[in-house]
Amino acid sequence: MELGLTTFAEITDPSVSPGERLRQVVEEAKLADELGLEVHAIGEHHRPDMAASAPEIVLATIAGCTKTIKLSSAVIVLSSADPVRTFQNFVTLDLLSKGRAELMVGRGSFTESFPLFGFSLSDYDELFAEKLDLLLALRDRQPVTWQGRFRPPLDSATIYPRQEGRALPIWVAVGGTPNSVVRAGALGLPMALAIIGGLLSAFVPHVELYRKALEYGEHDRRTPLAVHSHGYVFTDERAARAEFLPAYRRTFAKIGRERGWAPMSDAAVEDLIGPEGALFFGHPETVADKIIRLHELMQIDRFELHAAHVDHALTMRSIELFGTEVAPLVRQELATRASVLRPPSSLLLIAPLRRCHSEKSA
Repeated sequence: MELGLTTFAEITDPSVSPGERLRQVVEEAKLADELGLEVHAIGEHHRPDMAASAPEIVLATIAGCTKTIKLSSAVIVLSSADPVRTFQNFVTLDLLSKGRAELMVGRGSFTESFPLFGFSLSDYDELFAEKLDLLLALRDRQPVTWQGRFRPPLDSATIYPRQEGRALPIWVAVGGTPNSVVRAGALGLPMALAIIGGLLSAFVPHVELYRKALEYGEHDRRTPLAVHSHGYVFTDERAARAEFLPAYRRTFAKIGRERGWAPMSDAAVEDLIGPEGALFFGHPETVADKIIRLHELMQIDRFELHAAHVDHALTMRSIELFGTEVAPLVRQELATRASVLRPPSSLLLIAPLRRCHSEKSA
């Protein structure tokens, strides 16, 4: 299972400028790469409290100072983006990074980009479906002849630059809407499930629905599945409760005021922290155990920890603990379980011999 990070380049300290925050994000990604984490993903937002309105540019900067880590959006709001330009941007990133780019797209949980780029929220889902159709056409065939409702048509168009060595990986991120889950599965696309509240087990039906949709679309049930959740890794719980939880609650209280949500109660926060909750907050062993439990529930291929809410120094400390202590614990436990389930190599050799003997006897 791959382990990685996501960020929206949140500005939690008003004294930190957007430029400084973006440079901090680059430092965080560089540390993640040095620690051997597999993916770093940046989400597109158009708000004063989130600095990454152009994730592909930040990811290109990160590409120049990292070696192996995969570079992903999380997400590009495809509904309000141009699929041609988005495809060109991420293929360019892939070429610059020698095949490390991924494009994760979604409908967008924040809606500021719609009026900004001249789209109507009344077309929220139809925009995404149409633009995803064009994006996949651009990736999978050339030249492209295409016509839709929201964008001028293409007539035998070839888009440059082209992919080298592989098709650009395209993921779909969903927040739990069943129609979005079905769409990802029916198209055979890798899916990232954002779990930012409630119980982990409540999202198992979405995973089951996704895998049924894969089967319905005659796609491989082993198509990659990721989970994205917020979290914070620490060694001192008293300090962590003082430094992280108030900031985490402020973030969601601010979003809640915009959307009409009630503030989180103390009991709700404790439920999120608990073994079945969606907040990966704890000592390295606690966070590792929760990730392993999540893998048991869903058989995921990737877990992405959303590192945010506190200042850069504290975020870097949490990332370091995630990379140096949580990741080895998770990898070791999953490797041990896989070796127990896997037949010994001698049995793998004996089985074909037995089949050959049986066939000869027949």
